[in-house]
Amino acid sequence: MANTRIGVVGCSGRMGRLVLRALAATPACTIAGGSEAPGSAAMGDDLGTLAGLGPLGMTVGDDAAALFSQCDAVIDFTTPAVSAAHAALAAQAKVAHVIGTTGMDEAQMAAIGRAATQTAIVQAPNMSLGVNVLLALVERAATVLDADYDIEIVEMHHRHKVDAPSGTALALGRAAATGRTVDLEAVAQKVRDGVTGPRRRGDIGFATLRGGDVAGDHTVIFAGEGERIELTHKASSREVFARGAVKAALWAHGQPPGLYAMTDVLGL
Repeated sequence: MANTRIGVVGCSGRMGRLVLRALAATPACTIAGGSEAPGSAAMGDDLGTLAGLGPLGMTVGDDAAALFSQCDAVIDFTTPAVSAAHAALAAQAKVAHVIGTTGMDEAQMAAIGRAATQTAIVQAPNMSLGVNVLLALVERAATVLDADYDIEIVEMHHRHKVDAPSGTALALGRAAATGRTVDLEAVAQKVRDGVTGPRRRGDIGFATLRGGDVAGDHTVIFAGEGERIELTHKASSREVFARGAVKAALWAHGQPPGLYAMTDVLGL
């Protein structure tokens, strides 16, 4: 694991810069390079200067394929279509790929699944170590608490987030559904408006809040008669996602081909 060469696609974005800083602070790896979409205003910028580290002598490029060819692992917080395309590059180069992008559709997930037959891919809607512990707790609680306990998932993110419910909220819903041995799509209630009638027994509800610069707050509520259990995770900084992604990249390098989750990385 020593001196694992890790690249960053989308390196000038909010998360990309945090990942660069997390890599620089991790002794077991080196920054192998960074890329952006052609035409990006960051093209040619020094990666270290971009991340507030001071010059590193490496500049932002626009050739993602070339970046994958020179890395042991690549970390990707971009967009769904771009991440799916990058997965194909990872498969071709036999390079570990860590995907923190959310909002994937079925076709994009299928493309990532195909790539994972050729290389190790870690995909998680949330790279925070704490959130992944929360996922395990929610599944366990849902196993113990039957449908007499209504499950509601409340999430809040910054005003710039474009998908809703968040990928993490959906993952928490899947964890709860797994605990109850039901299909999430059959019981999910993502929108309530107007006269909705009484709550259907066994539903898993979602509430989405957006505003300010909230990095990510998630609460899973088990509401029963006379008592309520709330499991909450609050991220005060996006740095937790960057550190988790670096941990995933170090773990994925050398793993056999497959589609992995952060629960695999953490041994949960």
